[in-house]
Amino acid sequence: MAALQAATLNAAGALGWEARTGTIEPGREADLVLLDRNPLEDITNTKRIRAVFRAGRVFNRAALDSILAMPCTARSR
Repeated sequence: MAALQAATLNAAGALGWEARTGTIEPGREADLVLLDRNPLEDITNTKRIRAVFRAGRVFNRAALDSILAMPCTARSR
């Protein structure tokens, strides 16, 4: 739990973004990573990404794999 909080809630606080990100609740920005397994049971489950929700768009596993297959220079465009 501490590792996940460090990457989300605590990171938002360190960047001064705690008023808009870091937790899931009404009025907050909500970019999410949907996992296949519970990361509290095994932290390596954070690698089992099913989908990503970013800026109102959903990227399923196939879309993520397609993005990862692109050359690094093409991903940043």
